[in-house]
Amino acid sequence: MNKAELVSAIAKRADVPATTVDAVIDGLREELVEAITRGDKVALPGLLTVERSQRSARTGRNPQTGESIEIAAAHTVKISAGSNLKKAASAVPV
Repeated sequence: MNKAELVSAIAKRADVPATTVDAVIDGLREELVEAITRGDKVALPGLLTVERSQRSARTGRNPQTGESIEIAAAHTVKISAGSNLKKAASAVPV
């Protein structure tokens, strides 16, 4: 599902104009980016949790040459599924 399909589905379900839904999704995106930049954790109970985490520097290996390389420390984003998403995923037969 891409953004346009998501906007359309939410607009239909909530019975609001698609332009309103699109603006809300854009606002959510901007707030998530700002929160992660500040180092804040964003939690939507039952849905997901988004937080910034730090990855330590480490030594890696080039798979083609086998040469050791140093990988710098970096900030990354950690997204954890909430209980409702986990239940939805487990309800689908394998």
